[in-house]
Amino acid sequence: MYQAGLVLEGGSTRGIFTAGVLDFLLEKDVEFAYIVGVSAGSCNAVDFVSKQFDRTRHCLMPEKENDYMTPGAMLKKRSIFDMDMIFDKYPNGIYPFDFDTYFASDSLCEIVATNVRTGEAEYFTEESDRERLMQICRASCSMPMVTPMVRVGNSMYVDGGVADSIPLERTLKMGFDKIFVVLTRNRDYRKAPSPRVDRIWRRYFRKYPKLAQALEMRYALYNRQMDLVERMEEEGRIFVIRPEIKTISRTERNRERLMAFYRHGYIQMMKQYDGLIQYLEK
Repeated sequence: MYQAGLVLEGGSTRGIFTAGVLDFLLEKDVEFAYIVGVSAGSCNAVDFVSKQFDRTRHCLMPEKENDYMTPGAMLKKRSIFDMDMIFDKYPNGIYPFDFDTYFASDSLCEIVATNVRTGEAEYFTEESDRERLMQICRASCSMPMVTPMVRVGNSMYVDGGVADSIPLERTLKMGFDKIFVVLTRNRDYRKAPSPRVDRIWRRYFRKYPKLAQALEMRYALYNRQMDLVERMEEEGRIFVIRPEIKTISRTERNRERLMAFYRHGYIQMMKQYDGLIQYLEK
């Protein structure tokens, strides 16, 4: 096991790129002492710790009868995704999650979610409770306004990407100076402000003003985090992998495009594997 950190950006279905990256590393038996995942990256993280090759890809490319993005889910559950399907039916039946291997791991895995009252990121771990682990992942993936808020303990949460899209600084604070960052956006990608959408946030989350504020300022935080990633990458302090082709939509449903993006992640990691190992071992 490398005494290093693994940082996994989200991006909903763009997480299938990360799945390809991590599946290659699973084949090589590479382990990290610390893993932190955000939104879709949280699902990548737990599947990596549980050593389940190809599970994330199956979850993001389900058979039609097990699809998590259907008109029925949108109407019945007022959610763009069927979260019960993803975080209950999948792990407990359709695509079984290996809880035993996950809980036996020596790696520390943190999952990021955003507290709706404070608008701040919180970092969760779970070492024995199967239901709570899936609930934390559900919270981390709960996209504001299009999926329901999620209760963890006595608080409500939404997508971790609102408050900490790329938890590089968190990993540094955890004491790791060797860090592998997996991004799901192309180099030089930056977010732009959207005053029109900001007005929607303020109305929709009027009971949660700090969450609305975090959503309004997300573009600035994300861009600052990307500046830090690129600066530390140039300095050779971190190792970064990202898509080198056009990225897919975060709600991509075309199986050919999803598979191509998965293979791209796998091939990118294959090409950069020697460089990653040299970085981790130097």
